[in-house]
Amino acid sequence: MSETAQLVVIGAGPGGYTAAFLAADIGLDVVVIDPEPNPGGVCLYRGCIPSKALLHVAKLIDEASHAKDWGVTFSKPKIDLDRLRGFKDEVVGKLTGGLGQLTKKRKVKHLRARATFVDATTLELEMVEGGSQTLKFEHAIVATGSHPTPIPGFPTGERMLDSTSALEIKDVPKRLLVVGGGYIGLELGSVYAALGSKVTVVEMTPGLLPGADKDLVRPLSRRLDGLLDEILLSTKVAEIKEQKNGLKVTLQDKGGEESSRIFDKALVSVGRRPNSNGLNLEATAVVVNDQGFIEVDKQLRTAEPTIFAIGDVVGQPMLAHKASHEGRVAVEAIAGHKVFFEPACIPAVVFTDPEVAWCGLTEIEAKERGIKVEVARFPWAASGRAMTLDREEGLTKLLIEPETERILGVGIVGPGAGEMIAEGVLAVEMAAVASDLKLSIHPHPTLSETMMEAAEVFFGQSTHVHRPKRR
Repeated sequence: MSETAQLVVIGAGPGGYTAAFLAADIGLDVVVIDPEPNPGGVCLYRGCIPSKALLHVAKLIDEASHAKDWGVTFSKPKIDLDRLRGFKDEVVGKLTGGLGQLTKKRKVKHLRARATFVDATTLELEMVEGGSQTLKFEHAIVATGSHPTPIPGFPTGERMLDSTSALEIKDVPKRLLVVGGGYIGLELGSVYAALGSKVTVVEMTPGLLPGADKDLVRPLSRRLDGLLDEILLSTKVAEIKEQKNGLKVTLQDKGGEESSRIFDKALVSVGRRPNSNGLNLEATAVVVNDQGFIEVDKQLRTAEPTIFAIGDVVGQPMLAHKASHEGRVAVEAIAGHKVFFEPACIPAVVFTDPEVAWCGLTEIEAKERGIKVEVARFPWAASGRAMTLDREEGLTKLLIEPETERILGVGIVGPGAGEMIAEGVLAVEMAAVASDLKLSIHPHPTLSETMMEAAEVFFGQSTHVHRPKRR
């Protein structure tokens, strides 16, 4: 390794390795610093990918249980946890191993180490295999990600899970408490429920998935009512005490009344915090705000001209695809290109069953910001494809600016919503109008054609929904 690198990327998650690979592709000398044997970060090792592998299994179990309604009966599934973990680990191994090969092919130097800043152009590296060394750089990109938010006062130990330990599936607890009704809690709660746990979700706000529009959450809530043991809204976890027979949990409802339950394990999923501590950023001009996020401009440059930052460590939304695009912008800015990170929308997907996805403006945001919109909804009960899947609870909706007919936002709930939302992203980014979707011929019978029919609803001309336009 040369003592000086043109670009050092600290962290090899989706943002970090995307930045490193692009930088190598345009001819920069790149060094990646990450303690893992291959790139991947939290997303591949302990987040997005392993959770989706488990959610796939959970969906299969759920569909098998519903197959009797279609004339096909299966016996009760036998869960082989060792093989289930093996499947998950194989998926992770293939993806991270492939990234390792791409790192070598691109001649990106990968150092397994933890980095701290000495100054604006120097890093001190603590090597995983022992020893330390100094590395000089022209530019650095901080892509250190985030970690699960702990709750002060809660006990620690094997009975207390977070989003990382829950994915290990060491066992299937008989009674599982999930603290937090956001996407992590609902996804992992669904997995454990499918595997046989009696799951109770506790959410302190009045609804699941805070921030998502209620009409998108409603079909998911109804389905979870049948899958989970209990969903307690407007409820706080006042105390958790460990005892011989499990965890004694004291719950407090919105009226202040307390009650106690016993659970075998508890999963705490109340958000994530940026990994900005421990980098010795104090040795540079980089500014870290009160929430722990590194402050950057639209080119992802920090207050220190040589240092950039991307991904979870710079702010919400904490999503892998956002980090990847920020990584590309940062590299192009370092290369001297005139580029900015200013997307019209960043899609969000909750990989429950049904999936919930949205992009651009939501109805909640439109109301808060005083933006006038017309909402066109197409219910999947009118979709032939949804009927063939026995999944008529879905919904596709468009938020449209009345004067221009421009599409400002898209929301979808139903199987495959995460795949479908990409068309909505393209529509918002291109400033498409409702007629663009209406006149684009969609294949039949598919769920994707509900996008076209939602646009037809806006004009009062939907073939399968009679909703005349007011004139």
